[in-house]
Amino acid sequence: MRDPYTVLGVAKSASAADIKSAYRKLAKAYHPDQNKDDPNAQSKFAEVTTAYDFLSDKTKRGQYDRGEIDADGNPKFAGFDFAGARARGGGRTGAAGGINPEDILKEFMGGFGGAQARTARSAGTGGWDPFAGGTQRQASAKGKDFAAPVSVTLEQAHKAETVPLKLSNGKVLSVKLPIGVQDGQQIRLKGQGQPSPTGGEPGDAILTVKFARHKNFRRDGKDLRVDVPITLYEAVLGAKVRVPTLDGPVEISVPIGADTSKAMRLKGKGLQGEGDLLVNLRIVLPKGGDPDLESLMRFWRDQKPYDVRD
Repeated sequence: MRDPYTVLGVAKSASAADIKSAYRKLAKAYHPDQNKDDPNAQSKFAEVTTAYDFLSDKTKRGQYDRGEIDADGNPKFAGFDFAGARARGGGRTGAAGGINPEDILKEFMGGFGGAQARTARSAGTGGWDPFAGGTQRQASAKGKDFAAPVSVTLEQAHKAETVPLKLSNGKVLSVKLPIGVQDGQQIRLKGQGQPSPTGGEPGDAILTVKFARHKNFRRDGKDLRVDVPITLYEAVLGAKVRVPTLDGPVEISVPIGADTSKAMRLKGKGLQGEGDLLVNLRIVLPKGGDPDLESLMRFWRDQKPYDVRD
């Protein structure tokens, strides 16, 4: 990942509130639902989300600012100065006049203990063995990453809840969903992947969020849609009815002579408070029919007809 401060466009001295504000602005600008014609929107959105997750972790941010880890969370090691190694070696060179590989090995292995360098020199007939010390290099090999989908309900995504995830090895993790999590977004859990076969660091768990289908709500970009049944007399005379939302049921007023062809909009009641809830009223007649209602409708048809398809 690029420098997370650069990705979010904030200074290293930015406060947590500044970082959150910058993330919300960029996430809204790059949201895939708002940029359906931009093939790069998804990657940009994922990048700013990853940068925000990184900088909102106080431990990781501190380690990054001190230069202990890189932007991917991997430890940093001091670089090796080949020019310095040659100078300190007194100008010793190999047969071809270049840097003596034994001097390089001694310089490099000095930071990890001199025993490995001595082992490298003692291999075979006593000469320098370029393959000695391979076990130590292999020990730093990282384990493979573990990829898995994680199904979340709209309620869990709406409230950024902690959800359980069972890995293929039987291990159960508690995954805290980030604020504003989106369908298809990836979450990286450091050190929760496959173990290293050579004793190095384990891989990471890369989770892809999948929104589960809801029994009541349908997603329409940032908005949610819901069907609410009403009676014929409620549509004619008006009424107060309860409507489900992700924050719990609320009561709305159905106007007299409600036009069921138009949805009623509840501002800010959509997913994560960024969209609206669109309520589609559906008139439902009595089950099995009703003789009195049929008689009334025949009277209306014959005495008070009106055209709704003009």
